[in-house]
Order: sequence, then C-alpha cells, then structure tokens
Amino acid sequence: MEKKIKYANEELTIIWQPELCQHAGVCVQALPNVYKPQERPWIKIDNATTEELIAQINKCPSGALSYRINKG
Repeated sequence: MEKKIKYANEELTIIWQPELCQHAGVCVQALPNVYKPQERPWIKIDNATTEELIAQINKCPSGALSYRINKG
C-alpha cells in the first residue's frame, strides 16, 4: 500500500507520496518558503497562495505531489 501524507489548509490539501518522490528538488527550488526538507512537517502549506501551490504541484516530475481543492 502506498503511503500518502496530507498537508491541508482551508482551501487546499497537498498529498505527498514519498515512494514516488524522485527528490529532484523542483518543489524546493520553486517555493523554498513552503518546502523545507530539513524540518518537520516539511511542507508549510500556509507560506504560499493556493494558486502558487497548484502551479508548483503541477510541475512535480514524479507525480509524488498532488492536490485536492477543499470544499468550503
């Protein structure tokens, strides 16, 4: 079973699948205030807008990052 770790705020849920992650660093380079691999939790979802997060997640080369819009 694939592990899925979720990070959420009011608008968005980021889903990270560590088994798929290629550690290319695209996320860290694009949004260094959000993705902090040395910290726990390593994704600080509130440090960017929903639009910025979605744009970056869509560039994840491995598909390890995905998202869901939260219904509110």
